Amino acid sequence: MNHIREGKTARERAVALLEKMTLTEKVGQLNQKLYGFQIYERTDDGVIFHDEFKEEVQKYGGLGIVYGLYRADPWSNRDYHNGLYGTWAVKAYNQMQAYVLGHSRLKIPVMLSSECPHGHQALDSYLLPVNLAMGATFHPELIYDAYTVCGNQLKDMGVDLALISLLDVARDPRWGRTEECFSEDPWLCSQMARQVVTAVQEQGVAVVAKHFAAQGEGTGGINASPARIGERELREIHLPAMKACCDAKVKGVMAAYNEIDGIYCHANKHLLTDILREEMGFRGIVMADGCALDRLDTMTGDNTRSGAVALKAGVDVGLWDTAYGKLEDAVQKGYITEQEVDQAVLRVLEMKFERGLFEHPFLTEESQPKIYSIQQYPQALSIARESVVLLENKNKILPLSSPMGQVAVIGSHANDIYHQLGDYTPPVKEEDSITILKGVKDCAKSMNCKVVYAKGCDTTTGSTEEIKEAVKIAKESDVTVLVLGGSSSRFGKASFDTNGAVISDCGVSMDCGEGVDASNIELPSIQRELADAIFEVGNKVIVVIMGGRSYALGTIPEKADALLYAFYPGLQGGQAIAEILFGKVNPSGRMPISVPRSSGQLPAYYNYKNSYQGLHYYDQPEGSAYSFGDGMGYSEFLYENISVNANNMTLEKLRESGITIKMTIKNMSHRGGYAVPLLYIAGLQGSVVRRVKELKNMQKVWIECGQAKTITMDLPYEVFSVWNQEMQYVTEAGKVKLILEEMGKTMWSEIIELRP
Repeated sequence: MNHIREGKTARERAVALLEKMTLTEKVGQLNQKLYGFQIYERTDDGVIFHDEFKEEVQKYGGLGIVYGLYRADPWSNRDYHNGLYGTWAVKAYNQMQAYVLGHSRLKIPVMLSSECPHGHQALDSYLLPVNLAMGATFHPELIYDAYTVCGNQLKDMGVDLALISLLDVARDPRWGRTEECFSEDPWLCSQMARQVVTAVQEQGVAVVAKHFAAQGEGTGGINASPARIGERELREIHLPAMKACCDAKVKGVMAAYNEIDGIYCHANKHLLTDILREEMGFRGIVMADGCALDRLDTMTGDNTRSGAVALKAGVDVGLWDTAYGKLEDAVQKGYITEQEVDQAVLRVLEMKFERGLFEHPFLTEESQPKIYSIQQYPQALSIARESVVLLENKNKILPLSSPMGQVAVIGSHANDIYHQLGDYTPPVKEEDSITILKGVKDCAKSMNCKVVYAKGCDTTTGSTEEIKEAVKIAKESDVTVLVLGGSSSRFGKASFDTNGAVISDCGVSMDCGEGVDASNIELPSIQRELADAIFEVGNKVIVVIMGGRSYALGTIPEKADALLYAFYPGLQGGQAIAEILFGKVNPSGRMPISVPRSSGQLPAYYNYKNSYQGLHYYDQPEGSAYSFGDGMGYSEFLYENISVNANNMTLEKLRESGITIKMTIKNMSHRGGYAVPLLYIAGLQGSVVRRVKELKNMQKVWIECGQAKTITMDLPYEVFSVWNQEMQYVTEAGKVKLILEEMGKTMWSEIIELRP
């Protein structure tokens, strides 16, 4: 076709092609209606596409984007028996692309979008621990390395748009999707998000960052509920990750379900156009969340008008909704103009040209598709090792050492791989996974000690007999590893909504995940009963909490001899936890979110405003049980020779050179380990209320035993800026406190003054 050669840039070629398109064809580029996993049946040597797919292609003379062709999980009802992987996946992609091209008057190829919240949600995918675990590593460079692997695998499978949770900030652990957040801290979230976008897009796959914006601030922790915040809170907490993605030139953004101050994100022109495009310089496509545009009917009362409102606000592409299938009708009724449709279509076409789909629409069909194994790519295991947080270690019970006759491992979470993986997880092969029980058995071999196991109870149910069995083996053992926590596993009797969210009242054993929000963040009662029984009889009890949110742990921390927190650590999480227990790995994770003492203490983040006494109640101790940044290892570090170049610091000088803190860190122990210095600021003067402290830099530094390293940590001009009373982002003169922390303890602080 001529349009393949017309113009020099992708934009010019898109403009030339757009001029040839009918309004129906244009709407087809924006209407991502199909559930890709429902449009085929697998055969011995390929796939057969259903009439639903063929009719959609026929209706619009082509297709813009197909979602989730490779998706595999209980909602999609795809697994190794009927899903796509290996040569089936490549053949299915080529067959789909060939059909679209063969029935497109202008030979416009289709793009493929796919979920990748912690690795591709497909069979044989390279899975990572969940975002909260990644945040707990405090190691952005490691996350970059891991997502480079994911990006390569996505590229091999022809995925054009990787839908990745990068923008949500964990402000209320009652929310079932807390596991999809990197942290409660916007600066840490931003560092992680930037690395993911850069890594995946460097491999040739466009990222759609989700969800925009403030979904982690829902009312009462309920999914998709209103974010009851003002614009300053929005900008301080929930927009920095989006800005970081824009700085990394992210290609796509997915709007969030929630509304902010009465305006749905999908209908929020101020958010999607004024802030995202004009302020942040975003140039890619905005995608709707699943069925979200139809939810606008509660505001418009008219599905056709809902589509028009979203398009005007800045949404380019729909997802599973009916509203964007009615855009042609919206034009005819005068709700929108064809020129407004053209603007969105141009963005989709431009991306297709940028991706080279017109020249190279098909994948190479190899006899042996590349396998992304943990042996070749150990980054996922490294994340698991660095994400486990050691919170208590009384009498230095850990690491475990000889002699030990018997170790008891108790808890269903110790022997069910899906409890380690989190939500948005595909079926996995047993040979690719290591549970905590298996990990402990493997490590215990070198000590010649026996390992026994009892389930004790399930996540939310259990029996007296099961607890009695657990008590019996705890009595007989030298050490008990008690594994408690939550589950986002859909691999049970879950029911699903039209957008894939779990219907939380269906009686499954999930207590976390999309659609599974909690009014009470204590551990389920049956697990508390099990824990109390074990504490009564166990000699040395090591508790491992595994889940996708922070739990109010009650008396567990004071009763346990050691306490570890592991946010769904992935396929090899059992190995990582066992290696820490037996001293093969020195723990270096830090808490990415705070752990409240009770549900009534929420919200319980560390960076509350300085206008009140946060986390203060007469009926419980001050502060959270564990705060952001808490965690320890088996090494001790000495911080010395700390200096800062902040004498006579004017705003002009700050803009030119920033502030640098220099320090020497010495490992005082007999084993190498990671030091994790966290650098905060606390504004003491200014035109608006500041937070008690705000993370602004961090490093993760490996230091061998007895060795020392000198490092510098920079604070550029921008980190001192605030959104002032006129909602301008400026750096103001005044006093600022610099705070250096490690393992939840203050190592150094100094008040400096920024002069006019």
